[in-house]
Amino acid sequence: MAEVEIGIYKSGRQAYGFDDIAIVPSRRTRDPEDVDISWRIDAYNFELPVLGAAMDGVMSPRSAIEMGRLGGLGVLNLEGLWTRYEDPLPLFEEIMTIDNDKATARMQQMYEEPIKMELVTARIREMKEAGITSAASVTPPRTASLADAIAEAELDILVIQGTVVSAEHVSKTSEPLNLKQFIREFDIPTIVGGCASYQAALHLMRTGAVGVLVGVGPGNACTTRGVLGLGVPQATAIADVAGARMRHLDETGVYVHVIADGGMSKGGDIAKAIACGADAVMLGSPLSSATEAPAPGNHWGMATFHPTLPRGTRVSTQVRGSLKEILLGPAHQNDGRMNLFGALRTSMATCGFETVKEFQKAEVMIAPALQTEGKDLQRSQGVGMGH
Repeated sequence: MAEVEIGIYKSGRQAYGFDDIAIVPSRRTRDPEDVDISWRIDAYNFELPVLGAAMDGVMSPRSAIEMGRLGGLGVLNLEGLWTRYEDPLPLFEEIMTIDNDKATARMQQMYEEPIKMELVTARIREMKEAGITSAASVTPPRTASLADAIAEAELDILVIQGTVVSAEHVSKTSEPLNLKQFIREFDIPTIVGGCASYQAALHLMRTGAVGVLVGVGPGNACTTRGVLGLGVPQATAIADVAGARMRHLDETGVYVHVIADGGMSKGGDIAKAIACGADAVMLGSPLSSATEAPAPGNHWGMATFHPTLPRGTRVSTQVRGSLKEILLGPAHQNDGRMNLFGALRTSMATCGFETVKEFQKAEVMIAPALQTEGKDLQRSQGVGMGH
């Protein structure tokens, strides 16, 4: 792809987000009931290609269990409030009422409480005893110290997650996690991320990960792009990582799943993510709008409470309905934020595709006018696509 000159010293590629592109309908259509949106990773099958983000405002053991019952995969943050406090519910209630100018400092205090290994094991077992596939997230610096408790609880899927995770972390002050060695020796399938480029994704895939998270800073609660200046718009990032997936498949015969993480608030965003090459999506703020969320209508990123450089913020999200209604409907709003996977199914059917992998081949067009063309009244009145 041709680069654009930024200045005499620097050039760069043009990158695109979801609002910049559109899926082009094809010559064929089909009934939505005939569309299969199921997803399989490692030995686990899911009716919905969705992971609940490992953020305290989104996933509790209870909401992860409900997510599993609905056909998705909830990911619990093993470094969050649920593993620091026996009963964190009063803290969630407080977070919902803190003034904006005091929220970050107070949350930093809350997360100073040490992680308790017995709670790590207990929370995982709570999910497993409900009969769902259990998944949980850790950051690279704490992976080794939490590994024994995770293994003891017999977690099904591990997510090693950070703002940016690389297969080649260099440190002069500490022994970094050898991601490749850990994944090869740890007897639990592992998803890693985030990343946003072809080369970074390819190296993560070579560690033996079963999936790679794509997204650096696109989430509603993330401030990384402002604090650090990092990121790649999601449509381009997903397409680049999907290209790395194909190269890795050609080299090894192993298919590594691409999971779009962040930047999706509507059913159309999810459809675009898959059309760009994703196998599944990880959702945060849309699920914080569920009545089952730990702090309904509130959402904050995993780095919001960093002790020295917070890279997230608490944001308010409208409580819209149950988790089932948000994922599967019925929708009683017309802005695309409910029945997210009914929307995916209908988008695929309208383009004539039967499976998620087929939908990755859909034609996509650069179309920034898609969001505004003919929508003057909606925009001026703040309804529908102008909401």
